[in-house]
Amino acid sequence: MATPAKWTTDVPILNRFASFGIEDGASAKVKADPHEFSGKGLPRIIGDSPALRRVLAMVRLVAPTGSTVLISGETGTGKELIAEAIHKCSDRPKGPFVKVNCAAIPAGLLESELFGHERGAFTGAVGRNIGRFERANHGTLFLDEIGDLPLELQPKLLRVLQEKQFERLGNSATIHTDVRVVCATNRNLLEMVNERQFRADLFYRLSVFPIELPPLRERPEDIRLLVHHFAMGYAARMGRRFTSISEGFMEGLAQHTWPGNIRELQNFVERSAILSTGAVLSGSLPEPIPTDSSKSNALAEAQRALILQVLEQAEGVVGGSNGAAARLGMRRTTLIYKMQRLGINHRQNSVLRMPGVGEKRNLKLGESLSTLRERKEGPAGLVHLPG
Repeated sequence: MATPAKWTTDVPILNRFASFGIEDGASAKVKADPHEFSGKGLPRIIGDSPALRRVLAMVRLVAPTGSTVLISGETGTGKELIAEAIHKCSDRPKGPFVKVNCAAIPAGLLESELFGHERGAFTGAVGRNIGRFERANHGTLFLDEIGDLPLELQPKLLRVLQEKQFERLGNSATIHTDVRVVCATNRNLLEMVNERQFRADLFYRLSVFPIELPPLRERPEDIRLLVHHFAMGYAARMGRRFTSISEGFMEGLAQHTWPGNIRELQNFVERSAILSTGAVLSGSLPEPIPTDSSKSNALAEAQRALILQVLEQAEGVVGGSNGAAARLGMRRTTLIYKMQRLGINHRQNSVLRMPGVGEKRNLKLGESLSTLRERKEGPAGLVHLPG
């Protein structure tokens, strides 16, 4: 039976309004900066890792400047929390914090959502709509998933960023706005610029101050603190009382790679809290999710096995109407390329037969053309597959 790791008696109850509280087994709250990151209403960001501290240091630097910020990181790393922290610690904390998910709104409606429209501006526009830029006046507009912004809208966003003005759809009157823009993405925007999927001028305008959030696997020392935080929250919400967390369970969570990052960890702790029937929080450990590389390796192995099977059925014949290439529905040269790429040598003593003109000629795999010439077999109908 796993040994429980006591925590409820060792760690005092958390201050639910403390921001950037760094929680560990020794104290309930060690603030990164008690003067700048404390106060009611600020977001909770849990952790004590050097990677997270570097991010919070950048937040402290950029928050009071009013500059545009581009937050990048994998999904589930807390980009929205960092954006909200920048807003709350800026010189406009009492202004609105307006959020827009560019990937969640259909492309045909996104322009109206951002800039607004007048009645009759398009089919279905039965009344005036105030856009998000207008609502965020004297506040912060958070554009999440900015990499999904359609190309046709990017010039209009660039104009608002540079000139602080725009027009509603169906109205020529120019509206001036005082909005700080914070963007977030889990995509590589520079790569998208090189592929002409994102405007270079907009990219440089958005990335005045870039902040990259580390994935959870690069801050493993924060996992225990996050599990403790989530467990207390779900226990209070469910009316449960957990007195300890299984040490084996905690060790397993600390060693998991968490491809979904903090969001995945939070959901897993919630599920474990529901399934735990006693006072000890425990549960089955998460199973590793196959990565893209493992999927690619599995696909390559499947292709290799198929080609070897068909070569065996064709008795080593690559070309011709009954050869392996024809059976696989591909050109002979394509099959040869795939065999080279997959490292297929077949059996060294096997013979690939390519029908020549009026006769069959034999070629052992790995035999060079110079050897063939020495054998005076001639080039007709032969193919060389290097070993």
